[in-house]
Amino acid sequence: MAGTFILGETKVRPGTYFNIQKKGGNAAAGVMNGVTAVIFRADFGPLNEAIELSAEDGYEGTFGTALTTDAMKEAIAGGAKTIIACRVGNGGTQGSIKLQDSESTDAVSITAKYPGAKDFVVTVREKLSDSTLKECIFYAGTTEFEKVEFTAGTDEANALVDALASSKNFKAEVIKSGTVTLQNVSQSQFTKGTDPQVTNGDYSNAFKQVEAYEFNTICVDTEDTSVHLLLQSFINRIFDAASLTQAVVAEKHTVDLETREAHAASFNDEKMHYVLNAHVNEQGTEIDGYQTAARIAGMIGAVAANSSLTHTVVSGFSEIKEKLTNTEMIAAEKKGCLVLSYNKAKQVWIDNAINTLITPKDNQDDGWKKIRRVKTRFELIRRINTTSDNLVGKVDNDTNGRATVISQLQAVGDAMREEGKLVACTVSESSAYTADGDSAWFDIDVIDKDSMEHIYLSFIFRFSTNE
Repeated sequence: MAGTFILGETKVRPGTYFNIQKKGGNAAAGVMNGVTAVIFRADFGPLNEAIELSAEDGYEGTFGTALTTDAMKEAIAGGAKTIIACRVGNGGTQGSIKLQDSESTDAVSITAKYPGAKDFVVTVREKLSDSTLKECIFYAGTTEFEKVEFTAGTDEANALVDALASSKNFKAEVIKSGTVTLQNVSQSQFTKGTDPQVTNGDYSNAFKQVEAYEFNTICVDTEDTSVHLLLQSFINRIFDAASLTQAVVAEKHTVDLETREAHAASFNDEKMHYVLNAHVNEQGTEIDGYQTAARIAGMIGAVAANSSLTHTVVSGFSEIKEKLTNTEMIAAEKKGCLVLSYNKAKQVWIDNAINTLITPKDNQDDGWKKIRRVKTRFELIRRINTTSDNLVGKVDNDTNGRATVISQLQAVGDAMREEGKLVACTVSESSAYTADGDSAWFDIDVIDKDSMEHIYLSFIFRFSTNE
């Protein structure tokens, strides 16, 4: 007979017994990069609801391209692979239209699912390749937005309503039942809806909607400093719940330079980034404020923790419309501003990849002032937390169990060292607190890497021409 055995166990009956073991450890918790949350206004789409969108699929089919949806475009251009999108606002009305039958009687009512002033038109026609079917095509401007097919004949009202039952964008109701043949129409105009209003309270609500998601960076579609303060309060609150994210804001160039610098300095927060001179030319179009902040948010979210954004060229930015002197840049960076400047090839780049932290807290070193160091530290904390969470309730609080925890956490540190993000990482049991009951304490001693960003050259010359 055959059976299983536990190591060290002896069996009574003769036979073959097997035991299954594992060689090597589990894969260390992985990296999360390229996720940016964007709070914006749009003329269509789900309202006050966080939607996860891939950069590959785009946002246009869900929210269109009006109002401040370009914040998502900029974040994606900066490198974001995933957008946690939340359309902000309250109220507003939906657009609608009534389709008539062959007797010019209202037969079907179609209403947009979401409030907003998007300009819809609809075409109803026989399908060219199949006369037994009709098409109902919705356009936003001149762009096809959605199309459904339904059975042609004497019950077209019900057939169209059924076809639109699974639509993401429109809902339909039968007005006239019985024998109905719908009129063919071309580019028939919807009664336009109205856009929602937006208050500071709506931004607070939007922050709550995205809170359930994990993201690297977050940006908003406004230069309103009161919203920026709400954003800072939000990211600090979720930080206390182990959600590690960084925010990027900016104001327009029309705000006095010294006022902008003062606003940046007042954050004094490693999680807040303030783009000072955000007025730039992007491939022939001038952008400013929130748009540039969204681009930098995408870049910070996407950059690997073993890289620095200092002297990284911002793709597509061709001209800085608000040029600063060397003295102004030095003064601004001392106040925690992220400044755009030119390299020798006249390309726009990030002069110094810093956040708004000027005066570190008692438990912080100067490394927290730098984007690379914060990215590295947040990544380490996130990966360590994920690994330790997976062990909660799965190991005993004894010597062997704590050794397992140390081994698993050390694997994360070792992986990040091999990835070029850490110089060293050592995990050990706490010497200050003794494990007891269901609690255990561990120390993670870390030396994280930095980039060489200040190179000092001493040239030594001599009058003599002899070697």
